[in-house]
Amino acid sequence: MNLKTLDELDYRPLLLVPALALAVLPLMGSASTWLTLTVAGLAMGMIIFIIASGLTLVFGLMDVLNFGHGLFIALGAFVATSVLGAMGDWTGSDQLWRNLLAVLPAMLVAMAVAAAVGLAFERFIVRPVYGQHLKQILITMGGMIIGEELIKVIWGPLQIPLPLPEAMRGAVYMGEAAVEKYRLIAVVVGLAVFLAQIWVLSRTKIGLLIRAGVQDREMVESLGYRIRRLFVGVFVVGSALAGLGGVMWGLYQQSVTPQIGHQVNVLIFIVIIIGGLGSTGGALIGALLVGLMANYTGFLAPKVALFSNIALMAAILAWRPQGVYPVANR
Repeated sequence: MNLKTLDELDYRPLLLVPALALAVLPLMGSASTWLTLTVAGLAMGMIIFIIASGLTLVFGLMDVLNFGHGLFIALGAFVATSVLGAMGDWTGSDQLWRNLLAVLPAMLVAMAVAAAVGLAFERFIVRPVYGQHLKQILITMGGMIIGEELIKVIWGPLQIPLPLPEAMRGAVYMGEAAVEKYRLIAVVVGLAVFLAQIWVLSRTKIGLLIRAGVQDREMVESLGYRIRRLFVGVFVVGSALAGLGGVMWGLYQQSVTPQIGHQVNVLIFIVIIIGGLGSTGGALIGALLVGLMANYTGFLAPKVALFSNIALMAAILAWRPQGVYPVANR
């Protein structure tokens, strides 16, 4: 998680997620309600992690404040509406494997489109303002606004439904608790993305270069590696993951709007701050905490739900000002 050996790893942050879940258990009316909300929170957290994981590497490696990340989320969601809309025979089937064969191409196309747009975004918008944080914030936000307007030109300004495929609807019962099928699928996809990232970062040469670049860019450059190409690759992968997350989030909400990226952006930055800049493991912990907190407070105290994650972030930062697993010193 933080380039440390297992013996050196601080396990205390790993206890935050089960501690939060167990802390609210006595406040719930029943164990079944707690289980339903917990699975829903974990599913929401996994989707947020998919979106945030690429951006945390962009922050950590490239030192780029990309406030336009929401564009790739929205783009992925809208591409999914077009792909799934053209596969009605597959999404309308009550066989899960046919539904998955419809959702998988939607995810792949959304990731490819988001990656291509991310490549252009980095080349023409981000690259001219490397090292200039204020300009990065302004120009990437401007890029997202322009991108959202282009989305309105292509798909229209109105909300578009993105219903779940037939076999993914409904719930499975664990005792008296009803757990939606799609939320379980979201947890599995999120875990797969996390394990894939951990494998790439810890078991491959390019992962070694990325981790080394997060901690010491100058050292990587002095060894003769072209760090800029690595930057571009990380940015493109981060954009593709945002596109995948957009598909997952759109199916989670069962509708998409051009402003869908704005809605998720705040949660993404809270996750990155909680997790620690550049930390994949920290982003996972932060995303799970945010997802659980949003679901628990939405049920227990809806009026304060909007502020609950900000309060959570403040509490974490009071304990660890650099996040739970900081990697980069920015």
